[in-house]
Amino acid sequence: MMPIFGTTILSFIPNWSTEGGRYAIEKTAEYGFDMLEIILPASLDFNPKKTKKQLDKNGILGRCTLNLPTDCHIPFHPEQAITIIKSALDKVAEMDGDFLGGVLHSAIGTFTGNPCTPDEKVILLQVFEDVAHYAKQRNVTIAPEPINRYESYVFTSADEVLDMIEHLDQPNIGLHLDTFHMNIEERNFYDPIIRAGNHLKHVHITESDRGMTGEGNVHWDDFFKALATINYQGPLVLENFSSQISALVGPTSLWRPSKYNSEDLAKGSLLFMKEMVDKWYNKSLSRIKVTI
Repeated sequence: MMPIFGTTILSFIPNWSTEGGRYAIEKTAEYGFDMLEIILPASLDFNPKKTKKQLDKNGILGRCTLNLPTDCHIPFHPEQAITIIKSALDKVAEMDGDFLGGVLHSAIGTFTGNPCTPDEKVILLQVFEDVAHYAKQRNVTIAPEPINRYESYVFTSADEVLDMIEHLDQPNIGLHLDTFHMNIEERNFYDPIIRAGNHLKHVHITESDRGMTGEGNVHWDDFFKALATINYQGPLVLENFSSQISALVGPTSLWRPSKYNSEDLAKGSLLFMKEMVDKWYNKSLSRIKVTI
């Protein structure tokens, strides 16, 4: 068994739309990925049944993520956050999905100028306990993604999410990691994955400069060694960007022209992911055989 190789809609389109979604699904299959991560729009203008048919037609899997909008920042607007997360969970269930990841803990770019306070942490626990129960009724796992300090002050490290998971003790709350944010916030790429173990449910594969994987500062050998050690079988989802998609330039701060166009970036990164999995998972299997 090996991980699932996926990419996000951002390899093809800046945000979800009916026509853009169809194009992203077709390109995901054409480029050789197994799965497409669908970043749900904050409006939740998304047809899950139609999307599922398109995914099935093209022979790929689909997973949904959601990034909370400004008016759903949990410490400020917990009720609005609960409402949008539950609505997103309904969409996932309608698509016969079993997962919702993304920045579910805060609105990207919303700050108070201070660290997350004890009172704010209580609110976070209450919200996630509520939505976890709702998700469980729909057989869905939810997995918040910690992001770097320049984009949030709420969850910025794996440990913070794992502490919440252990406190709530809900089997359907997991961790969504992203190597771009890990490169800023984690001391290394190995220990957070080992600590996460079976709690790790979704992974964004992103180079330190959002470019071609293997050409930046991410310590990929440590990262894939850890994944193989815990025998991670979930999705490895490419999330890098090309300035060729002009609508991504502002939202993703692509202030310099990308070295690669979106097709070469996606295909080259997919090849790199497969090579790293072959390298480290085969090593892990060899060690198991020697032990036996």
